[in-house]
Amino acid sequence: MAVGGGLHGLDVVLRGIERVEAADLSDAQRDAGIPARWTLLRFDVADTKASAFAEALAGVLDGFGWYADLHTVDESFVVFAGRVFRYPMGDREGRAAAEAHAREHGVPEPQIDWP
Repeated sequence: MAVGGGLHGLDVVLRGIERVEAADLSDAQRDAGIPARWTLLRFDVADTKASAFAEALAGVLDGFGWYADLHTVDESFVVFAGRVFRYPMGDREGRAAAEAHAREHGVPEPQIDWP
């Protein structure tokens, strides 16, 4: 999350918090100051609120090299700073567009692993 950013008044259920060592940082991510230790949050949000949540998240994510992915039964959302890719599950063109954007913004191949 960008410094000064915040998400408040959310209707989400926190399912887990995990601390991981990101062994596959790209040089571009390192140069941008992305740390090697990350905290992953796993949560549930109602399908009807997924789009609004994705847009809110896009407004607070830090710029380079960060993303979040979330899914409903029917759709996938891949969220970057200022940009949300939303496409039906199984839509190869939608996924390819999100993958291309990720690569352009310093996300290495091993991290482009959303379902």
